[in-house]
Amino acid sequence: MSAALRAVPTAQPAPGHVVLDQVRDFVKRFSVFPDEHCAPTLALWYAHTWVADAFYTTPRLVLSSPEAGSGKTRVLEIAQHLTREPEMTAGGSAAALVRMVAAGPISILMDEVDTVFGTGGAGNEEVRQMLNLGYKRTATIPKTKGDPASGFTVERLPIFAPAALAGLAGRMPDTITTRAITIHLRRRRHDEPVEPYRESKVVRQATPIREALGDWTASIGENLIEAEPDMPPGVEDRPAEIWEPLLAIADVAGGHWPETARAACSHFVLNQKSTQTLGVRLLDDLRALFTAEGTERMHTAEIVTRLRGLEDAPWADLNGKPLDSRQLARQLSLYQVAPLTFKHKNTNAKGYVTYPTNTQVTQVGLADAWARYLAPEHNGGAV
Repeated sequence: MSAALRAVPTAQPAPGHVVLDQVRDFVKRFSVFPDEHCAPTLALWYAHTWVADAFYTTPRLVLSSPEAGSGKTRVLEIAQHLTREPEMTAGGSAAALVRMVAAGPISILMDEVDTVFGTGGAGNEEVRQMLNLGYKRTATIPKTKGDPASGFTVERLPIFAPAALAGLAGRMPDTITTRAITIHLRRRRHDEPVEPYRESKVVRQATPIREALGDWTASIGENLIEAEPDMPPGVEDRPAEIWEPLLAIADVAGGHWPETARAACSHFVLNQKSTQTLGVRLLDDLRALFTAEGTERMHTAEIVTRLRGLEDAPWADLNGKPLDSRQLARQLSLYQVAPLTFKHKNTNAKGYVTYPTNTQVTQVGLADAWARYLAPEHNGGAV
């Protein structure tokens, strides 16, 4: 067992499914969540902080909302009573965070992340890098120490640590959200009461639950190191890597938790719309356009006109100008899709096709790009 995993308690711990139920129910007392999957996910994430060293990855937890006053801070306040060695912070330098993690183990609970990264996720690049790299257990950041007289040496500081990040929507870098489970919170209505946060009362009531969680997770640490939990259909690659620790814990807990955890995984991975890059949004809209037309080729002029006319799409105003043929070609070239000249609807002009455009496949058709970059359930080859 890794030194970072706690010693197994001498007394028999409570069953895992009972402990997780207690954590879930405690969390629900202080927050109103948008769906039934949020509280179980939080319970599993809190549990994983106690045995994070058993896993290769530690999923970031992102708490997002469109407006302030939506309960993000409250979730973190409760989290500090249920996670291992919580460090509640509202920012700080990357150097300070690295030193804190290296001296750990700790669980980072960072509030007001929007003030750290700024609008559009731009801002403190060093903090972003530390949070990105610290997602995997083998990550380190090199630091020099010493002086010119005695010479310098390099020390490699570990930066692997669980991190929960709360901030306004749109302020989180994509490089972090792709490593995260994101819970989108909303302001609660006046007819949705929650218990007020009274610290002394919360500490008193949370302490036995926290101790039970710590004892149970310590007893299962060795069982988690080699765990390879089955993923729900459609969950693979990075999302599977994110959810593996939580599903492994749920499987060991037993009871309803294996099923509950996979339902939550499917919900957050498959049923929520993730933030798309501009290029992926373009591929997605092109797929819908070609499918609606029932064609495998379309001229550029028609594509541009149709894209500009889409509601709730960015193509009518890209940095003050509408999408044109040059921008379209530049975006699609990133995916090895290029225009060619062909006859369509009795007109000869440049356009795009779904099938490969040459035998060497140095330029591919749209269907290949769709299959590689869009959601698996939509991959259907050429239209």
